[in-house]
Order: sequence, then C-alpha cells, then structure tokens
Amino acid sequence: MELWFSEPHTKNVKLSIKVEKQLYSEQSKYQRIDIFQTTEFGKVLTLDGYLMLTEKDEFIYHEMITHVPMAVHPHVKKVLVIGAGDGGTIRELIRYPYIEHIDMVEIDEMVVDACKEYLPQTAAGITDPRVHIFYTDGLKFVRTQHEAYDLIIVDSTDPFGPGEGLFTREFYGNCFKALKEDGILINQHESPFYSEDAKSMQRAHRNIAASFPIAWVYQFHMPTYPSGHWFFGFASKKYHPIDDFDEERWKNANISTKYYNAKLHKGAFYIPNYVKELLADA
Repeated sequence: MELWFSEPHTKNVKLSIKVEKQLYSEQSKYQRIDIFQTTEFGKVLTLDGYLMLTEKDEFIYHEMITHVPMAVHPHVKKVLVIGAGDGGTIRELIRYPYIEHIDMVEIDEMVVDACKEYLPQTAAGITDPRVHIFYTDGLKFVRTQHEAYDLIIVDSTDPFGPGEGLFTREFYGNCFKALKEDGILINQHESPFYSEDAKSMQRAHRNIAASFPIAWVYQFHMPTYPSGHWFFGFASKKYHPIDDFDEERWKNANISTKYYNAKLHKGAFYIPNYVKELLADA
C-alpha cells in the first residue's frame, strides 16, 4: 500500500508527496506536529497538516530570509528571530561571526525538540552559545522590547492558528519600536498567486507600510510551497534593499550558499507586474 502526504493549496489544488514512513507524530498544546520520511524530499515537517519544510528545498527559504538583510545592514550585532522552531534561520545567522546575540522566540517547545531529534540539518545551530531561546508568544515578547535589535526576522507559519497574530498592524508597529534607529524587519509574506494567499500578502504589506518608511517585497522560488512563487517582506527604518546592498562586503564574508548570490539579491526585488498591481491595490 502506498502512503501519501497531501496538502491543499486551494479548494481545487493540492500537493501530494509519497511517504516512506512516519517518523514522528504528536499533538502539542498549539498544533499537531508530524515528521515524515519521503522518497523525493527527504524528511518533511508539517504542522496541522501544512508543510513547513523539506530537507531537499529548505535551504532556499532559509538563505533568502537571512542573507538578504545581512547583505544590506552594515553592522548587525543583535537579532530577534520569531518563530523558526526548525532552526534553519538560526543556522544561517550563526555563520556570521560578528553577530553577538540572537534571541529566538518560539511558542511551541515541542517543535524545537522534534526538530533537534529528527531534523539536525536545520536544528543543530540552536545550541550555539549566542542563541537564547524564549518559549512564549512572539506578539507578547516584542511588546516588551524598545530599540533593542538591529534585525528582526519573523519566520512564521501562515496567518492562521498560532501564527495569526504575527501579521497584524499592532505586531508590525511593535517590531518598529523594538528595532534600533537603522533596524530592518524581514517577514514571511505569503504568495501572490492564489487569491486567498494574495489577500494575505496585501494585508501584510498594508500593515507593514503603515509603520515603516521603507517597505518592499522580494521573491524566491520554493518548490513545495503553494504555487512555488513566494515572497518575503523587507521593511526598514533607514536602509534601501538595493541602494544600500553592499556586494563587496557580502563577498568578503566568504559565506558559501546554494541559492542566494549578489545578482539574485538585486533581481529578487524586481517583481512581476501582477504583483506590483496587488501591492498598489493594498
């Protein structure tokens, strides 16, 4: 008998991946956590039936959420990461020796524990001494911070369930206050392709632009996410994502990547017309 994991992308579209076996399945206080071994994508993490990452393509997401802001901001010392229980964003951040302190805020400790055991490819960096983990609500945590961080990365799930509060105007306003005078915010920005995802993208962009003087989006290709055409938001108090991109400094960092590069950095911000129209309508 063949086993398949299927995730609905819309009422009429779904992604199915052949499963070899189920490695982990638990219900936490917040969500159902499953890890599967698959033939094509290696280990796969899902939360409440929605795919979060696969071993085969997670590097795309984690490189683009991390290295884009790091190549723009000239002196990141202190970082706040909200979500990111799988550890992939942390793995990329700790490659920068000049980052001194990383606060990671994850609401569900069981996600972190499961990833440590079954997904060491992404989770190994969580034990770095610069990383400080807080198991609490990111929305509540950021309210308590004031001009504390150079960079905030919101590596959240989709805008429902535990991640819903991380897409509100209140949350982005609190992120603005938590950043230093030249801080950058990066957030998971959904996809513009399917109508429901596009509405979430518009709403997030509208809420961010209400707080930040610089608010852009940039794109990347994610094979296992709905439509494959996915976006992050780049918001800043000071730095422009292209004009302040320091290609020479990035190259001198000598960080080996599988997806991100200097030319891709610039190109990611040149978005299709249909996305421009969506954002203009927002």
